Amino acid sequence: MLTFWNVLWFILIFVVISGYFILDGFDLGVGTLYPFLGKDEKTKATMRRSIGPVWDGNEVWLLTGGGALFAAFAPAYATTFSGYYLAIMLVLFALIVRAVSLETRAHDRDHAGLWDVLFFLGSALPALLFGVAVGDTMMGVPLDAQGNMALPFPISFVFLLRPFALVAGLVGLMHMLLLGSCWLAVKTEGELHDKAVALRPKFALFEMILFVVGAILWFVGMGIDPQAGVLGALLGVAGTPSLVVLSVVFGVVALAGMFLVYSWSGKGESDLKIFIVSAVVCLGLCFCAAFAMFPNWIPDSLMANPVTVGDAASEDLTLMWMTGITVVGLPILLFYHFLCYRGFAGKITEADLEY
Repeated sequence: MLTFWNVLWFILIFVVISGYFILDGFDLGVGTLYPFLGKDEKTKATMRRSIGPVWDGNEVWLLTGGGALFAAFAPAYATTFSGYYLAIMLVLFALIVRAVSLETRAHDRDHAGLWDVLFFLGSALPALLFGVAVGDTMMGVPLDAQGNMALPFPISFVFLLRPFALVAGLVGLMHMLLLGSCWLAVKTEGELHDKAVALRPKFALFEMILFVVGAILWFVGMGIDPQAGVLGALLGVAGTPSLVVLSVVFGVVALAGMFLVYSWSGKGESDLKIFIVSAVVCLGLCFCAAFAMFPNWIPDSLMANPVTVGDAASEDLTLMWMTGITVVGLPILLFYHFLCYRGFAGKITEADLEY
């Protein structure tokens, strides 16, 4: 049975996911663009410097999201982290490699090329796999009565590479590239700035195309799982249809944001304004996915044992205490980000690179 606190924390966790998508999204986007735009040492240094003061603070949102999911919806946490174990380990190792490469490169100039490659791989792999995981969760996975994935490894890993999930992964990757190019446009000048500005409409256009393809696949439910997709929800096949209207509304918000970035680029609009619009797209994408799944956390493609928000939630008293902690802690976190970004505001200069 759903309660106010169940729904509140379902929404709050997606707020945290959106925060991570926005903040670490442009980090991962810059890292993925690194070998393509970083053609000389100065350009590479500028790209690293653009995220250097903030990337580690941005990853706090990932830890916060995982901890909140564990505390508020432990069964959903258990199913997700066990079913996607290999993918999650790949992402974690990639993030570790990215961090090590960023911190080590300046002290190991003899192997700069190796650290550059690792920085790229440590950025591109999570950028793709996060979206694949979201797409698979939206489509549903086969679950047994204990909430575990019903397919053995390695069949389970191959099963996760479904068309809709791969399209969702490409949407996530493309949007992080868009965020990265928008961030570089905000932080840099000269040739690097011009290249980033030129890439923005291309990424926005590709993302719009992929999003429409994904929406079509989602609507028809891929012909695999009648519980999945808007069509299944409209027909009420699963007995607990998702909030189709809200999902569509946020999908339209995301698509409109992509179009604005596409149409505004190259027309003299503020780089910061375009970056903010690209951040709003993150909110649209995350909540489009959230309300497409609700009231399930993890739909069951066999339609027998879905992990629902109501069943997976901790007791209301626990969620009430978590809400109190959030009311105190979240403003502190936001104030930290405010100080950090204000302290490193403005374009990157020669003095910044020397430092």
